[in-house]
Amino acid sequence: MKLFSLTSNLHAECIAPAREESFIRNLEAVLGCAFEHCDEDFSHFGEADDDLVYVRTGGTEGSFRKVWNPSVKNVRLLTSGQSNSLAASMEIVSFLRQHGAHGRIIHGDAASIAAQLKRESAMEPVKCLKHLGVGRVLEGVKLGVVGRPSDWLISSDVDYAAAKAKLGLELVDVPMEELLAEISKNEYSLPDGFALNSLGPQKYGKSITEKDMELSLSIYGALKRIARKYSLDGLSLRCFDLLTAVGSTGCLALAILNSEGITATCEGDVPAMITMEVCKRICGTPGFQVNLSRISNGTALFAHCTVPLNLVKDYCYDTHFESGIGVAVHGEFATGPATIVKIGAGLDEYIAEEVELVANSYWDNLCRTQVLIRGAEGKEFGLSAYFLTSSLGNHHVIVPGKWASELNLKLQ
Repeated sequence: MKLFSLTSNLHAECIAPAREESFIRNLEAVLGCAFEHCDEDFSHFGEADDDLVYVRTGGTEGSFRKVWNPSVKNVRLLTSGQSNSLAASMEIVSFLRQHGAHGRIIHGDAASIAAQLKRESAMEPVKCLKHLGVGRVLEGVKLGVVGRPSDWLISSDVDYAAAKAKLGLELVDVPMEELLAEISKNEYSLPDGFALNSLGPQKYGKSITEKDMELSLSIYGALKRIARKYSLDGLSLRCFDLLTAVGSTGCLALAILNSEGITATCEGDVPAMITMEVCKRICGTPGFQVNLSRISNGTALFAHCTVPLNLVKDYCYDTHFESGIGVAVHGEFATGPATIVKIGAGLDEYIAEEVELVANSYWDNLCRTQVLIRGAEGKEFGLSAYFLTSSLGNHHVIVPGKWASELNLKLQ
């Protein structure tokens, strides 16, 4: 069985070849045979039905688009449960679905993955996808895209005219150069009565200094001024460009903006921004933009490096996961009912499913705010088939509370 690998250079933990990973070695031991390792040479990809693509990290979706041959209609994607491997695979599955192909994510522990590779186990049919109606739920809303969508968001392009016609939404582009000019002013003013937690020891990455905090707040001030200039109700930021441009991240800035009612999403993800704005309008609360990191033992773990500060009962600071710099947020949620929501890039499908938030966690190989989800009323997580075969992109939105009925009423 040929194993092709995709790795982002942002993930230093995956510098060594895939064949040296304990995850792959353990899997080969359970299978009782070694893979034929092709690494990142995709010249013979798709020649055999059992070819396997190991999506080692996030940020690899654009690389997949470059190597994929449209004649290959069935693609199996192997994920490890760390380094945003599963989230990237979900974006690839969404991309394949948009292009008339089929993607299947192979995910779990070594024994489960081996069983899936030896025989195609049937999955329950996907029932949670719903048709998005024509209600103009965002009439008069104006949202900005600062920079452009990140290169790895290969299935997340939104037609601006369609957004206006279907939702009543105006989308506007803001050049990244304009944001960088605003950041260089080093100016910000926090909302009245708003106080940040004090800096303290963080668990991972380098120590966060007062200078790091000041730079993060300068990014917040710059985004706030841009929102005011363009009369934006919200925005999405191509945040990874800030790593090299200013040596920081937008995690804290987005957390504050969401807390004061300005919808703000990461990575220039327009469908996630639209979903967040819909949740704000219908549910009256910001949502938590997340990556799905792993599914195991009847639960699902979601994570991201930013979270609206007013959604969590407490929070502390840490560095951004992929880069180890900047000021990210580790938030602690109250347990209880929640709803997973996502509107697809085609503006024709959505998901709104109620779940139960059962715990917070803090793994070192994932984004900083992490929540563990079960199905509603204590049931096992029942969305595996959707996420592994039919996902509407990688990012989803978690909103505390039971909101599925209200969302369905307004969106169908």
